[in-house]
Amino acid sequence: MIDWLLQQPVWLIALLAGLLTWGITALGAGLVFFFKKINNKAYALMLGFASGVMIAASVWSLIIPALEHAEDLGYIPWLVAAIGILLGVIFLYIFDRCLPHLHFGEGHKPEGPKTSWSRIRLLIFSITLHNIPEGLAVGVAIGAVGAFLRDGAVADARAALISAIIVSIGIGIQNFPEGAAVSIPLRQEGLSRSKSFFYGQASALVEPLFAVIGAILVQFMLPILPYALAFAAGAMIFVVVEELIPEARNRSTETGAHYSTFGFTIGFIVMMVLDIALG
Repeated sequence: MIDWLLQQPVWLIALLAGLLTWGITALGAGLVFFFKKINNKAYALMLGFASGVMIAASVWSLIIPALEHAEDLGYIPWLVAAIGILLGVIFLYIFDRCLPHLHFGEGHKPEGPKTSWSRIRLLIFSITLHNIPEGLAVGVAIGAVGAFLRDGAVADARAALISAIIVSIGIGIQNFPEGAAVSIPLRQEGLSRSKSFFYGQASALVEPLFAVIGAILVQFMLPILPYALAFAAGAMIFVVVEELIPEARNRSTETGAHYSTFGFTIGFIVMMVLDIALG
């Protein structure tokens, strides 16, 4: 499988990985056909799990490789990682401030510039927006494969591909509960089951697109690879801290338990084991 993928164009590998993460999102969104409401305990557990996976992926599959690639290129590793992470956070912060959106979950008010958009449109837009860094993370990781192959570093390309597969699997795993956490609230907003499913899965269609964009950009600009990896990590961290963890904690508080904490821990461990065992 690895050898076959190494023979394919990098954009195609990125597209396949992005379609994988989208497909798992669609599976999660499909839960709306069986449930009209998510139990607060399950909701907190799922969002916590997704947060744990994304943070672990940011550390093991993005930041650590960024440090390693920065050292290989003769950069100051910690400085490159710090700059990349900060730029990723700032990038998502600007989007958050400049574009109208609505965080998913009950009781939230629209944020950003005033708009006449309905709550449902704002919610769908917000979810789509925060799927962009996930697609970029997959694409940037895969872009390294093409860069190494172009330089004749087959062993490095193989290692980069395995790392990219791990990132894709990790993001795909967390996309399943995230898909449900999107479609079911849309159902509660008054949409039909079919429309809730459609918009739930459609929110992740940006992932294949940005996976391809990230892969194409990086493979032709190897010097920016460490920055790009750290940038993707920073963007993912912003989404987790800004949206997923607060909503997970709110749901846990309502139940008087710590389901979000347990979910985060399980998600983090699952991603860590995947990266170490497969990498």
